[in-house]
Amino acid sequence: MGPLIPQGIVGMEWDLLLALFIKIAFGYVLETAGFSSSRRLAGVFYGYDFTVLRVFFTAGVTAMVGVFIMNYLGWIDISLVYVNPTFIWPAIVGGVVMGFGFVFGGYCPGTSVTAAVIGKIDAMVFLVGLILGIVAYGELFPYVQEFSVSGNLGRLFVFDSLGISAGWFAFLMIAVALIAFGVTALIEERVNPDSGLTDTKGMSYAVPVLLSLFVGVVLIFTPFQKITGINELAKDELNASVLSNQHFVHPDEVAFKQLNDYHPMVLVDVRSSNKAAQFSLPGSVNIPLGSITQRRWNNILNDQENKVVLYSNGTTEAQQVWIIAKRLGYENIYVLEGGLNGFFETLQTTLPSGLKMEVEFTNRFRQKALKAFKEQELTTAKDKTPQVVNEPVVTAARGG
Repeated sequence: MGPLIPQGIVGMEWDLLLALFIKIAFGYVLETAGFSSSRRLAGVFYGYDFTVLRVFFTAGVTAMVGVFIMNYLGWIDISLVYVNPTFIWPAIVGGVVMGFGFVFGGYCPGTSVTAAVIGKIDAMVFLVGLILGIVAYGELFPYVQEFSVSGNLGRLFVFDSLGISAGWFAFLMIAVALIAFGVTALIEERVNPDSGLTDTKGMSYAVPVLLSLFVGVVLIFTPFQKITGINELAKDELNASVLSNQHFVHPDEVAFKQLNDYHPMVLVDVRSSNKAAQFSLPGSVNIPLGSITQRRWNNILNDQENKVVLYSNGTTEAQQVWIIAKRLGYENIYVLEGGLNGFFETLQTTLPSGLKMEVEFTNRFRQKALKAFKEQELTTAKDKTPQVVNEPVVTAARGG
């Protein structure tokens, strides 16, 4: 239930309880809005009461803006939100059936439950018919199964179909809602002069209208993607960085800088806490893969003076963490080429003897480095054991 549970604000054990409270609140809102009255609900079709249109337009626009902003802030990931696939022909038939049922019965499924709860007999009859219809459809489904999946357009968004950005679509929806509010108010005023909807004495609609339009304009220039900071790397730039392989650091460079205290690197072991406790490079900080997005690691991962080098047994886990870290906007992040296995394999490799002095120097250095790392005698390591940090236990948030 985003963003409360994914962000750790509340625990998973509160999921169903929160859903229950939300449903109760939804029913209360329907009742206070007058949606337990079939006359008010049907009024939208006969032109004398547009409360339904205004309430649901307001709810739809509010939800749209909320999802847009939370997706931008990274509180939810819209790509993980299930969107029902569009089956165009069943949707048309279902809409016609729903419309006739709404007009004749005076209720929709949700409002019929609300009205039935407060004791309205017509709503109870409507609810019984609704249940019988569900049972009948279930029994007849094998005969209409093929039709129910016809015209499959997949996971479809209106702004994609129109070829416009999500921000422009949000602005247009807000504008259409405001126009609809004004037009329906004029219609109601003509049908029912005593409604007072167009009476602006002591009340001005200018401020909410201008504020709504301002929000719409802001959304036009807001990218519809999850971000967590102003430095977050764009997807195209991230792909280019991955393909360039410039984020790999050679084992010789890591060993040299750590041994000689020459701008030592910040070593980050991304393996599990158990594996890191068994063996890790001296001076390493253990940040397991699953906790890399936690803000408590900002000071370590955002080191601008020294290279932050990620490593695991191989390169797979470290590469995954690197991608996440770069996406989050951390700049000075690198991966140990070959991981721990490649690191010690490189130090154990003796280059063929030659006339060049650097070959002999490299061989002597690798022998020294291999001994130092195996015995954990690094001059830069204040603590010979790795800093193992266990993943935090998320507890339910306390509120009042």
